[in-house]
Amino acid sequence: MEHISKHLIPEIKLSCYEDKFSKTEIVFDQHMLIWFISGETKIVQAEATHTFRTGDIFLIPRNKPATVINYPKDGLPHKTVVMLLTEKILRNFYSKVEVKTNITPVPKIHIFKNHPLLESCLASLVPYFDVKEPFPENLALLKITEAISILRTIDTEIDSVLANFDDPQKANLISFMEKNYMFNMPLEKFSYLTGRSLTTFKRDFMNAYNITPQRWLTQKRLELAHYQLAERKSKPIEVCYEVGFENLSHFSFAFKKQFGYAPTALTGQIARH
Repeated sequence: MEHISKHLIPEIKLSCYEDKFSKTEIVFDQHMLIWFISGETKIVQAEATHTFRTGDIFLIPRNKPATVINYPKDGLPHKTVVMLLTEKILRNFYSKVEVKTNITPVPKIHIFKNHPLLESCLASLVPYFDVKEPFPENLALLKITEAISILRTIDTEIDSVLANFDDPQKANLISFMEKNYMFNMPLEKFSYLTGRSLTTFKRDFMNAYNITPQRWLTQKRLELAHYQLAERKSKPIEVCYEVGFENLSHFSFAFKKQFGYAPTALTGQIARH
């Protein structure tokens, strides 16, 4: 897989995938504003699955687990302009403005389609990626400030997301795990997102489930995969990545070990135990 990234500054890049697809399991540490030039992305989250294509603009909030699957489309590579809205930049921005809302932040993807103000802001960056000279950092920061200002103009709830700098609060472990088990994150990330140390997370997990987190995660992912194959008639290659496995080979091995038959047995007719 050939992946090319060109950076103006660390917070602004042009990302291009030339191969069939790429898949990552991500919890972003910073908010990420993305504009699609070409290609297609499927983003699977606990509450919903979104598909984005050429011209779409969306904001992925920080500390929100997601499976991101990127595809080329119509003979064109998967190509995006990505802008990171870091805590440092946002703290500096909000130190100078009045926050518009007291709404409790909801960690969801904010979708702006091809809003002309945002599209103009992000498209104006594209020519600079081919300039050999270093891009002036002060100009780059002005473009980020412009993007934040546009977001605040077109989305009255965005301040509740961008101006919230709190770490995750201690969450109900069972509720969180039942919603997010399909994301292939390290246990350290699960513990952080539930507001716990790793030691406390493992202890609370054993108290709740009487099984180790890793064994429970594998079982839950395989159960979800079985449902999607049997009831939704999904393809094994699609299910593999959407339920949290790294590759089809590992998924097929674990599936057969759990159920006694391969995932392909469900694509036509369910095999008997």
